[in-house]
Amino acid sequence: MRLPSLNALRAFEAAARHEGFIAAADELFVTRGAISRQVKILEDHIGVQLFHRNARGVELTAAGRRLYPVLTEAFAMMQREVEQVALDAAELRVICPPTLSIRWLLPQLEQFRAAHPEVKLRLTTDFYSYKGFEAAEYDLGISLQNRPGRPPDIEVLPLFEMILSPACAPSLLPSLADGPAALAGQRLLHESPRRSDWATWGQHFGVGEVDPSGGEVFPNLDMATRAAVMGAGVVMADLVLCQEELARGDLVLPFPQMTCGTPDGAYALIGERQKWHDPKVAAFRDWLLSGPCMAALSALPE
Repeated sequence: MRLPSLNALRAFEAAARHEGFIAAADELFVTRGAISRQVKILEDHIGVQLFHRNARGVELTAAGRRLYPVLTEAFAMMQREVEQVALDAAELRVICPPTLSIRWLLPQLEQFRAAHPEVKLRLTTDFYSYKGFEAAEYDLGISLQNRPGRPPDIEVLPLFEMILSPACAPSLLPSLADGPAALAGQRLLHESPRRSDWATWGQHFGVGEVDPSGGEVFPNLDMATRAAVMGAGVVMADLVLCQEELARGDLVLPFPQMTCGTPDGAYALIGERQKWHDPKVAAFRDWLLSGPCMAALSALPE
């Protein structure tokens, strides 16, 4: 059996809920006669009487009592889903790792919200799962440019370079006056168990005295940087993400001319190609390039 018309179902549900045709007609902005006709169309379609009609009004039959709650729940489900679809269409879901969020993106997000109040931005401050960027969960992500195994349907837009250089508290500066070889006598602070930060820098400049396997390991750059400010050792600073500590003088660069990038490339905006030109995605992408990225680039050395 094909489904009855939506108007007929809606008229019956309203009449059953209000226990009468007049109130149902008022709710649906039609006449009482229109409600009566739609209910009759439904009854004829399914071949079952749904209301007892008498001088006092109408009363649901056993079949009507069975059908009424099913339709009420169905219409409620449709309403909820329509509202959720509309909400999702206006929502921009972005994932960004914790340190990058806290030190770069979050402080500037209110500017985006003020400029684009029509976009409901939902930021997830977390690391990517072992699957990497999941387009079903997020519209955009901020990651590193060069990540193995990234699907070919993911667009990658470089934003600004990750530039590395050792940094320490001012109290440790005299102990490094003899040059990079003096790092061998310092405790190295690593921003992840991979210990790739110091290995990258040491290989780039041929500083063989530095053992990248030694030192303290932290779960992220934010914690490693805080430890460096306390004088616990020398951190491999990201010059953009550590710009506040460097600007305040809480951290200093013992070898300011010895800066390098990483094989991971620049920080980048990533997203599924089919969503790349969606208006809310384009709004966020253009805002990043004109605001936060320009601020990040201004922090990089000449």
